[in-house]
Amino acid sequence: MKPCLIFDLDGTLVDSLSGIAGSLNRTLSAHGLPVHSETMVRSFVGDGLRMLVQRGAHPISDPAHIDALVSFFKKDYEASWASGTRAYPGIHNLLDELQKSGHPLAVLSNKTHDFTVAMVQAVFPNIHFTKVLGQQDGVRHKPHPAGAFLIAQTAGVDPENCYLIGDSTIDLETANNADMKPICVTWGYHDRAKLLEAGATVLIDHPSELPALVI
Repeated sequence: MKPCLIFDLDGTLVDSLSGIAGSLNRTLSAHGLPVHSETMVRSFVGDGLRMLVQRGAHPISDPAHIDALVSFFKKDYEASWASGTRAYPGIHNLLDELQKSGHPLAVLSNKTHDFTVAMVQAVFPNIHFTKVLGQQDGVRHKPHPAGAFLIAQTAGVDPENCYLIGDSTIDLETANNADMKPICVTWGYHDRAKLLEAGATVLIDHPSELPALVI
């Protein structure tokens, strides 16, 4: 069997920053809190919704207050994410090529599971993913390898025969924790320098570079 290719979502397959920033800032503004630039919100992304909100609302840390912000964000994002999300250039062609070549494809995200599934289905309706997994109860999120192992098991592929492709140091750490092969992309939310500092050895600057690495 060809290697299984496990993709991160935000910053790897889709550019969703404007949608995330819009919902976060509307959430903060509605609760009388300062808003942030997209550049700042970019630094908040990667560790799931609650951490996104906590970083945006800092120094507020009261759990009940954060719960209210998370609830507001979910409602806003559900109604608005589509207008602030698009596939990165070249991603549709890449996934189509990989699908035709017989690679099992999957998505592993720290985005809330319901949003992850909805986004993948809407943006990539013609691509079959063996497993789409977002953050949910019962499965520890990245960089813990539990989700990556679950995907490998579902695909019927040993972890050593999986590539984990993502834009962040969290994805790199997840791949290492799962004994999978990491490939870091440079078009997402983490800078090349941070990826290199974290130990990345395989980096690509455009989706068209990926197929030659996973044959």
